Amino acid sequence: MAVIHRTELRPSKLELLAAWLPTRTWYHGGAGEPTLAKAGGFRLDDPAGEVGIEFMVVTDASAAYLVPLSYRGAPLDGAEDALVGTMEHGVLGRRWAYDGCHDPVLVGQLMALIEGRAQAQAQNVSDTPDREVARAHTGTGPVPTEFTAVVDDRDGTELRAAHDTTLRLHRALRPAPDGRVLPPSGATGHVAGAWRTPDGPRARGLFAVLRTDGRSAGTSR
Repeated sequence: MAVIHRTELRPSKLELLAAWLPTRTWYHGGAGEPTLAKAGGFRLDDPAGEVGIEFMVVTDASAAYLVPLSYRGAPLDGAEDALVGTMEHGVLGRRWAYDGCHDPVLVGQLMALIEGRAQAQAQNVSDTPDREVARAHTGTGPVPTEFTAVVDDRDGTELRAAHDTTLRLHRALRPAPDGRVLPPSGATGHVAGAWRTPDGPRARGLFAVLRTDGRSAGTSR
């Protein structure tokens, strides 16, 4: 179980992201550091208890973005390009924050969530499930946990595995009409969640979509 420490981070997560987001191809804001607000998200537990896993939603003046982050007590080998930055944690000391799409622990737990083997946890409260996070999986057989390529584009990040399996994370979030989240045709799994929009109301939308071997899928909750 992840423990949420009430302590200071220097720099803060939003300060790190304000410098990092404009370097991403899926960030649609203008030049210069944005003014960001925390708008939602959830956590997942690392079974080994070593890596912090957070799916954070942040907003600027006009859009919402999904930022999966992993927090480690030492650098992750081979992930220098995925480093968002380092922070000093009042309890845990120095923490290395990574774009979680490049962290195998975060990706493995996201796949466990899609399959129903992991439970989304509240972002700010220890040992509390997040009931706003919905997941589905209608594929057969185990889902992959190792992906050989991570590719950013204008709207998100695609992780690619063998046999035409892809896991797409929606980075520039789009609210579902009337809050009804429906997975795209051909999806074999998905994760959906909620966030506060820049102008105040709450919205729901897709966070991640799994496609395996081109098989079509229905939905389950």
